Amino acid sequence: MPSLAGEEFFLPSMPGKFKDKSHTLHRQFHRCFASTSTMFLWALFLVVLTASYLSFQSFVDSSSKYLSSAWGGIQWEKQVRASAHIHRQNGFSVLVTGAAGFVGAHVSLALKKRGDGIVGLDNFNNYYDPTLKKARQSLLNSHNIFIVEGDVNDERMLAKLFDIVAFTHVMHLAAQAGVRYAMENPNSYVHSNIAGLVTLLEACKNANPQPAIVWASSSSVYGLNEKVPFSESDRTDQPASLYAATKKAGEEITHTYNHIYGLSITGLRFFTVYGPWGRPDMAYFSFTRNILQGKPVTVYRGKNRVNLARDFTYIDDIVKGCVASLDTAKKSTGSGGKKRSPAQYRIFNLGNKSPVTVPMMVGILEKHLKKRAKKSIVEMPGNGDVPYTHANISSAQTELGYKPTTDLQTGLKKFVRWQDLCLFSVNSLCLGYSLYLLSFLYRPA
Repeated sequence: MPSLAGEEFFLPSMPGKFKDKSHTLHRQFHRCFASTSTMFLWALFLVVLTASYLSFQSFVDSSSKYLSSAWGGIQWEKQVRASAHIHRQNGFSVLVTGAAGFVGAHVSLALKKRGDGIVGLDNFNNYYDPTLKKARQSLLNSHNIFIVEGDVNDERMLAKLFDIVAFTHVMHLAAQAGVRYAMENPNSYVHSNIAGLVTLLEACKNANPQPAIVWASSSSVYGLNEKVPFSESDRTDQPASLYAATKKAGEEITHTYNHIYGLSITGLRFFTVYGPWGRPDMAYFSFTRNILQGKPVTVYRGKNRVNLARDFTYIDDIVKGCVASLDTAKKSTGSGGKKRSPAQYRIFNLGNKSPVTVPMMVGILEKHLKKRAKKSIVEMPGNGDVPYTHANISSAQTELGYKPTTDLQTGLKKFVRWQDLCLFSVNSLCLGYSLYLLSFLYRPA
């Protein structure tokens, strides 16, 4: 229909029947807005109406956000109980914190597959793109593992979980990770790694029966210690980063709760974990991106031009160590916060006992990606990184039966193959991870 303007809009369909209505309209508008006071009232009415709408919209948005993240309710409790259901004789019911994280997702799957009951907990923070955690969550959901979205500092939520499920074990993997990020957001490390740990320990202390606890410390606690390989009996009082300091504090705190309240506690010092579904802030992940994009790979060197080296440990080996720690953990000896007898307290290194230099790692990636890297060699800045990590794993071998079997050559090959599988798979479980990889690896410079 053609567009008409002005008075043509009022033209009748029959000639001779037209009556000009413009003067009538002008008189009506004049009556409404003749006085200044009337105009003021109209303006005030419009302001109030707009403000009311915006307030209502804000209320709706806030309510929706609250309701979507709220825990509790009959349906929520059903999901928790169903996920915690044990499917094997003498199986465990395990609360896994950080379940949507790299190690947490793998450990949860391993436990579920053998018949243990698993309830996950994760706050889905934005330290790295939450899309990756949501993809892991979808993977866990497909195996009937329910992840509660919440913060480990939420005392009421933890109390509710322990009220619903009599957890036999807690696998505490939730933490603020990363050495360098502590320089940008130090409070997040105190909130998660210290306050969150204490809140969880309080919930475990008050539970009846008390669960046995396995938690993730870090090889970073060895800090500036130059004696290698690192042994559990070595000094750990010279942290090189805030992250390391919070993990060292965690070891002291857990020892206190073990001593006073009879909690059975096992601490695991992880050494540079890598593999499929890994964290994008890790070197192997960012190096893969830069090599594919043709961008320089920054390789740090320590004092006297010494190459940095890491005891890279493949995720499957770490999972075996975590599961073995649960299997060998003795029961807590307290009840309702009261200690009856001494309880088990252990710390183990989980590494690969064969450090590899960073340039060697880059060379392995070049081989599997079939593309040369542009290397930028720079001196290591004072950001908390240490030049060398090397695990003495004899204690873990003796007490846990821990035997890493995947070297870096094989592990990175598996990582690259998994990445390619997800990028080109039509499997819905890989969709979220595929989208993340595509955006991460191939985003424009």
